[in-house]
Amino acid sequence: MSTKRKRPPVKKAGTKRGKRKEDSDVDSDLSDNSENENSTKPDEVLIAGHGDVLDEPTQLPQELLKTLTKPAGQLFLFGMVNWDIAGRKENKSGNRLHPNLNSPHRFTDLKVRLAVSGCVSAHSVIVTEDGKAMTFGRNQFGQLGLDNTTTKEVPTIVPALANMKVISAACGRNHTLFLTDTGTVYACGDNRSGQCGVGNLQPNIITPTRINYRGPPIVKVGCGAEFSVILDIKGGLHSFGLPEYGQLGHNTDGKYFKTSTKLCFHYETSPKRIVLYIEKSKDGHVSPVDVTEIVDFNCGQNHTVAIDSKKRAFSWGFGGFGRLGHAEPKDELVPRLIKYFDSQSRGVRSVHCGSTYSLAVTDFGALFMFGQTKRTGEANMYPKPVQDLAGWDIHHIGAGNTSIIIAADDTVIAWGASPTYGELGLGDFTKSTTVPKEVTRLSGIKVLCLTMGLSHTLLIAQNETPEQTNKLETFDKFEP
Repeated sequence: MSTKRKRPPVKKAGTKRGKRKEDSDVDSDLSDNSENENSTKPDEVLIAGHGDVLDEPTQLPQELLKTLTKPAGQLFLFGMVNWDIAGRKENKSGNRLHPNLNSPHRFTDLKVRLAVSGCVSAHSVIVTEDGKAMTFGRNQFGQLGLDNTTTKEVPTIVPALANMKVISAACGRNHTLFLTDTGTVYACGDNRSGQCGVGNLQPNIITPTRINYRGPPIVKVGCGAEFSVILDIKGGLHSFGLPEYGQLGHNTDGKYFKTSTKLCFHYETSPKRIVLYIEKSKDGHVSPVDVTEIVDFNCGQNHTVAIDSKKRAFSWGFGGFGRLGHAEPKDELVPRLIKYFDSQSRGVRSVHCGSTYSLAVTDFGALFMFGQTKRTGEANMYPKPVQDLAGWDIHHIGAGNTSIIIAADDTVIAWGASPTYGELGLGDFTKSTTVPKEVTRLSGIKVLCLTMGLSHTLLIAQNETPEQTNKLETFDKFEP
């Protein structure tokens, strides 16, 4: 359904954007953009039928819900827990500071099914055993969905979703998506680039609002720093938000000059389907790839990697440090086939994106990394195997800003170059490591879910048997 879109009157200075690109987008994690951008006026673009009675949602198929609903367990938290200063150079809030948690701590007595954060997020979402969404962390733009902008130290139930069953969520830098068991998506937080997908550029959305989408039910949601991606039940990908590096996959970076010196962006304020997938030959020849169904995807800060039903991997968006795996640091404006995985023996099973790097697990369980985790040294311009994990059975991966944590076999392995904030969980003496190291405190614990934020880690451990419960009781509890 076509709609007329007005150009959003957004203030963005061209020089500022240029600098951000030059410095690499690593350092841009430290800012929340200047406050004056909040002066954006809402630019309504609603499609016909928005909010009609016809849209009464029905539950997703039971078989699918079974695969999406994870078992519940005990939540653990480690890393930096001063949410207002995470990733920032100074403490503006003047609040009392908690010491970093350098080893895993139990957090809340609730049984938790799902814990979600993002590689540039200082906030998190947890879903309890009965499907209730709770949020905590930074809340400057209302990204916790609690009708206010007050930072929350402890998980707090999201009132607008209290009567719904939430099955998944995703966190961007300052926005959040929630997915319910009807395949409906709600968004809240910073919307200055349209990343909440509600059809306008209202700067802050403090209550979860249904996104402006009328298509097949959604089965997965993902967030980059200022953009969002959703996957429908038929395997179609849709994206919205900031198009600056081509991260929306719509064959544009959305740039235009409003005046000779003022650079602006055509933001995508409603979900728009990604229709073209390509491959490039060595001589630069581009040909379309027939993709019938996307089965999984993951978003980094300004890039996305997706897998189709033939286990091929595609990547697009910001290309710096080789995080797209194409052996060149160019931005890609549409999903491009990663040639390295396009062979019989290298089908991709899962993908995980950090700020400036990507991880892929192949059918045979091998872990590959492309891009760069640390601020210095050489980047992997194409997928390279992580030799230290050869032969391990990897089942969960958390990809953070510059740190990685993995649950493999019966142990947890983590690594990340300095500076780290305790998110590796290695204890008070080993704060950082550039090579994969076993988190000895967590050995023998069955991990049900693992996620990383900007500088914190959330882990859900199984606590079904008395032995498991007793072992988990030996951990300290974090009570802010």
